[in-house]
Amino acid sequence: MKKILIVEDEKHIAEGLKFNLTKQGHEIKVVYSGTEAVESWKDYDPDLIILDLMLPGLDGFKVLENIRLYNEKLPIIILSARSAVEDKVRCFKKGVDDYLSKPFNLDELILRVERNLKRSNWIDSDQDKEVKVDHNLIFNFSHNSVDFNKQKAVSAKEEIDLTIQELKLLKTFFDNEGKVLSRKYILEHAFSYSVEASSRTVDNFIVRFRKYFETDPKKPRHFISKRTQGYMFKS
Repeated sequence: MKKILIVEDEKHIAEGLKFNLTKQGHEIKVVYSGTEAVESWKDYDPDLIILDLMLPGLDGFKVLENIRLYNEKLPIIILSARSAVEDKVRCFKKGVDDYLSKPFNLDELILRVERNLKRSNWIDSDQDKEVKVDHNLIFNFSHNSVDFNKQKAVSAKEEIDLTIQELKLLKTFFDNEGKVLSRKYILEHAFSYSVEASSRTVDNFIVRFRKYFETDPKKPRHFISKRTQGYMFKS
């Protein structure tokens, strides 16, 4: 038995999927909005997600981005009436594993579900498991608070809407607190950039973070430069 999370606001489709996938021997949870998906997926800990794009609350793109901040291997299948090539390309760039357009063939969907579950089992073998650092959805340091769920931060100065790239970099720093991270490490682990990418990319983010979170950006206490080595985060 595998656990499958269905994120679908059309209840007749959601219930039909639940019925048929339950018949295949799986445990199914259904949520009807993007907000519910973001709030519940970690607690439910599914083996696969079937995700619509046009959802109330947060759309499917935002849900996808949020999940991929924490888990890059969880199989996600998009099931959407949006069939334009640019939508598919956008989803695959953000890390989906499969894409099926509505109206869809039920037998085809079930085959795709089973194929992705099997592939996930191969990837998640004992030899290939990696240790994941799981932190709270809200990270507090000094007078600052970063809410990964809402993709926002609050400092002593303002409330900030954070980009996915900013969240990825913050997660990398928080998970490695007290460690000096080279620009190369940051580019490869936070952004999956090649080492040929400009190191100024990292420097520009640090300037931005100091503006957001430091009481005095010229005398940083949290995002600290280590000459010739890189940067270190201290809470």
